[in-house]
Amino acid sequence: MAIKDTLISIREQNGLTQSEMAERLFVTRQAVSRWECGDTQPGIDTLKLIATTFHVPIEALLELPMQSVCQSCGMPLSDPGLLGTEADGSPSEQHCKWCYADGGYLGACTMEDMVNICVENMTKTEAPFTEAEARAYMETLLPQLDRWKGAAPTEAR
Repeated sequence: MAIKDTLISIREQNGLTQSEMAERLFVTRQAVSRWECGDTQPGIDTLKLIATTFHVPIEALLELPMQSVCQSCGMPLSDPGLLGTEADGSPSEQHCKWCYADGGYLGACTMEDMVNICVENMTKTEAPFTEAEARAYMETLLPQLDRWKGAAPTEAR
């Protein structure tokens, strides 16, 4: 679904007018109108605000395919070779091998630590993300993952 259609859907599902949505997002009604017409798109910081305000996965806003991701770092689990292991040695359907093995997380870290680790990996070499974009994306994604739901950014898990 195109971002403009996703934004219309979010607004309508929440029973908001363009003006009311604009007020919640600290933008003008005209900005919301331009997004919904497809004339412009919200910036990364606004997308982050939309995702958190309306509890929408950032993947839906960025037009990324919804796929299984590691519930610790958010890495797509597109290849079985990336899966961590459960205590019985079976593949974990929820975690990557860098975050999870033998039924537990590999080392305690805070959500803030995980953001920093992921940003470093996302901005190596010819990655399509700038550091600011990667940080905004990870700060929006991680609180939605099982490991971090309800955790304070500085709470080790």
